Amino acid sequence: MRSNRLLLRGVLLAIVLGLTGSGWLAWAADVDPYDQSGVPLEKQPTDLTKIVLVAGRPSHGPGEHEFFAGCALLMKMLHQTPGVFPIMASNGWPRKPDTFKGAKSVVFFMDGGGGHPIIHKEHKEVVQKLMDAGVGFVNLHYAVEYPKSQSDHIFNWLGGYYETGFSTNPHWIADFGSLPQHPITRGVKPFYIKDEWYFNIRFRAEDKGVTPILQAMPPDSKRGTEAAREHKGRAEILAWAFDRADDGRSFGFTGGHFHKNWGDENFRRLVVNAILWTAKVNVPKDGAKVELDPADLNRNLDRKK
Repeated sequence: MRSNRLLLRGVLLAIVLGLTGSGWLAWAADVDPYDQSGVPLEKQPTDLTKIVLVAGRPSHGPGEHEFFAGCALLMKMLHQTPGVFPIMASNGWPRKPDTFKGAKSVVFFMDGGGGHPIIHKEHKEVVQKLMDAGVGFVNLHYAVEYPKSQSDHIFNWLGGYYETGFSTNPHWIADFGSLPQHPITRGVKPFYIKDEWYFNIRFRAEDKGVTPILQAMPPDSKRGTEAAREHKGRAEILAWAFDRADDGRSFGFTGGHFHKNWGDENFRRLVVNAILWTAKVNVPKDGAKVELDPADLNRNLDRKK
């Protein structure tokens, strides 16, 4: 009876995801996709390169903004690089004060904007100390959006950010037909994929530390702000590396809305490469190892209505 109930629940969930454009669920009747208990949280490493992934609170509908499940996948893939020990915190900020201690890079995958956990005064002070120490800084998807009032230190930390009313966030298929030579792109082949790719990112014109990593040409019909419409026909920066003045490294990545996109090997290798690069870990010439069981896409999901 229990397996029948699980199977029925899987079928219903697959229908829901199909209606939301995410009909990607490959259901396994003996796996509860919402059981997150198997993911170790804030388990500290010893004598290894420590990378901290911070997952945001549940957000959006099924298959979208799956911050917990996405960070769990990244943690699993980062473990495939020898000498690297990723740890994960949930609900937008670590519970243990030592979680950031000794980190070589910190990764934030969460809701941003006015509710961004980083803009809280005490959290901002913690991040500033990390930046002063040259720790890597990675913001994925919504986490690249900050209030304009925070722009001064965000420029210094990330090199650019999504500015409400200036940047735009449509769903569209980005075609990455060519990639620059950079450690982040090692082993990444040209690819195309649909996501909520943000663009018209706010950068400082005089800042020479920003290197575009992903660029693509959006349809002009997707330019949803007046500022974005001023640049019809322009290829847009969708992911970037930033060599900071404090000798740290940062990476901004606007994709990651749809959880199923982690199933694309080039998509996930680019992000894992970038995290390693920000931690000053040598990225292999063929890119990081990012083996993934497709069934893992259906694990550790947030319970959503």
